[in-house]
Amino acid sequence: MTATRKPLTRDDLAPLARAATGPHRSLAAVARLRGGTKKGVYRLTFDDDSTAVAYVWSEDEDYWDAGPSDPRDPFSHGRGLALFTAAHDRLAAAGVRTPRLLYADATHTHLPADAAVVEDMRGGSLEEALERDPVAGQASLQRLAAQLTELHAHEAPAFGKVVLVDNGGESSASSCERRVTTGALRDITEVAARDARIAAVREDLQAAVRELASAVHPRSRYSLIHGELGPDHVLLDAEGNPALIDIEGLMYFDAEWEHVFLRIRFGRHYDTLGAPGLDEDRLRLYRLAMHLSLVSGPLRLLDGDFPDPEPMRAIAEHNLRRALELVGRRGAAT
Repeated sequence: MTATRKPLTRDDLAPLARAATGPHRSLAAVARLRGGTKKGVYRLTFDDDSTAVAYVWSEDEDYWDAGPSDPRDPFSHGRGLALFTAAHDRLAAAGVRTPRLLYADATHTHLPADAAVVEDMRGGSLEEALERDPVAGQASLQRLAAQLTELHAHEAPAFGKVVLVDNGGESSASSCERRVTTGALRDITEVAARDARIAAVREDLQAAVRELASAVHPRSRYSLIHGELGPDHVLLDAEGNPALIDIEGLMYFDAEWEHVFLRIRFGRHYDTLGAPGLDEDRLRLYRLAMHLSLVSGPLRLLDGDFPDPEPMRAIAEHNLRRALELVGRRGAAT
């Protein structure tokens, strides 16, 4: 972190921890966990060796210069306790595991920010499990596949973030495919200004996006999806049962958007998570759009002071190459 970004200390987090767990345990230590770009994630260790995790949504913990957020945009900047609690409650109602919510503070009583305390999942991530013990990791992956089947079976007649749709709101976009198309064209413009390789094929990329979008037929039902589900966003309990984290982007949308991301992030393990009946036209459009998003997003993040830039550069470079490959074989099956 830069001098303007200081991680919270034990003294900072002690009032929140006390509110969450009561007066009979004292906060002994805190550690900021790596990886968060929109919120601070801190492991709380108590004097009886029990642990919990604190989430803190504040300007100092958010590395994105996102500006004002439009709640009617399905892809708007997903930050804050309201999004988190709506997603947590919706997942619980759907029977999909996520770390148990122990305490939530929207009043900024204990910190000058939205904050929550949740169960600490000490089994590590699914990504680590698949690398450490492929057999045990595969068993957890199969359990995740069952959870995703449950998740995607929950549908709504409107699309958008859960907190919007479940309260009767409507998205600002006319359809999922229109929102994805608009975003992809904007990403092309942004990346072309930064990278000569994209600038050289800008018109080809724009034509490819529009051609793929024209093949997509309307849809009137939308699935409940996580939106950014990689193996690092799945934590395991002591028995290897998966729980979804980073859930603030939970929304009703096309399941194809989820599956494109799953295929990119799970790679050779994706076959366990695949589902029948996906729309091939949507998959083609969404795959190109997703790669473009995974170029423009990391590059925007790198404009700021994100403390671990190399992985973001690698993500942008990999997805830039994939987008160029896709435009070279436009119209081929994904």
